[in-house]
Amino acid sequence: MAEADRGPLLLARFLPYRLSVLANLASTTLAGHYSLRFGLSIPEWRVIAVLANEPGLSAAEVVERTAMDKVAVSRAVAALGRAGRIERAVDAQDRRRSRLRLSATGRSVYADVVPFARRFERRLLAALSPADRDALDRILGRLVEELRHGNDTPP
Repeated sequence: MAEADRGPLLLARFLPYRLSVLANLASTTLAGHYSLRFGLSIPEWRVIAVLANEPGLSAAEVVERTAMDKVAVSRAVAALGRAGRIERAVDAQDRRRSRLRLSATGRSVYADVVPFARRFERRLLAALSPADRDALDRILGRLVEELRHGNDTPP
């Protein structure tokens, strides 16, 4: 065992914990606004955002794109369907699978939320210099790729 692996784990310095705290703070801040202003949960918004960029995905593909739990995606898809924000169509090649698309109502919700989401992101990133923003973007991209390409097993 390496010396660096001994001793207490300081959560305040542990990257997975810090990323989780940041994600939870951002999501919690946004969740209240999304709910009050747009009648959306965070998972519902993520499904809408993914389908706006990639219409015709299955629920399983939405799970892959968002890294959300299957149950959360299933609940979000069901709620969005009940609200008339998404439409389902049977996949022509695999009749067991549904393809999801935004309805006209869903596209309208997306168009309303995007400016708000962009303002939130700009406000958050304003705390960083342009060089720090570029570095953060690069670093997050590398870490996501590292975990997506099978390097998620403990050493």
